Amino acid sequence: MPTSVEDYDRWYRTPRGAWIGGVERRLVAGMAARRAGESALDVGCGTGYFTEPLARAGGTVVGVDRSLEALDHARRHRGAGAMFVAADARSLPFPDRAFGLVVSITALCFVDDERAALAELLRVARRRVVLGLLNRASVLHRTHGAGGGRGGYRGARWHTVGEARALFDDLPAGSIDVRTAVADPDGGAWARLLDRRRSARDGGRGAFIAVSADRR
Repeated sequence: MPTSVEDYDRWYRTPRGAWIGGVERRLVAGMAARRAGESALDVGCGTGYFTEPLARAGGTVVGVDRSLEALDHARRHRGAGAMFVAADARSLPFPDRAFGLVVSITALCFVDDERAALAELLRVARRRVVLGLLNRASVLHRTHGAGGGRGGYRGARWHTVGEARALFDDLPAGSIDVRTAVADPDGGAWARLLDRRRSARDGGRGAFIAVSADRR
């Protein structure tokens, strides 16, 4: 996994990166079930890879991140239809229930107090929150996450499916759904076949955990 902003975005254009990114985008979109014209917020948007399909669908779309470099890249390369704002996930500059949908893809894995950040995501959500997390029970963790991680995974927090669900305990959320994808992250033909055939429901060992929760 690349570490610089330019290399990170370029990785999604490699065959492996395009496949993994496409799988994750489709899973997030399916769990978000975004309504026509619904406003959306992408927290920890980075270079805007997951903000871009939200913006293409229309409606008000905002991406926030702490990295000014990443935001500048997002504005230059993925800015059509979206606004990008510098902000911390733990203190979002928006009123309560400002966005119909709030997504955050693997950003909370790098936030010290992920529960505080999740509480903020729920505060500004009107209908649904969708998280993307890294799965500790995956092949990817064994190869890239163990011992503090390497490359772009250095310092990341990894979760199990159960821990991902438990993040929402005692928060104003319900109808929690947890799924996984990218069981074999090498991106080869066998990996793609396996991912199409396997169940994406709870108990999965895919590298990517997606969690959706409705705002109560």
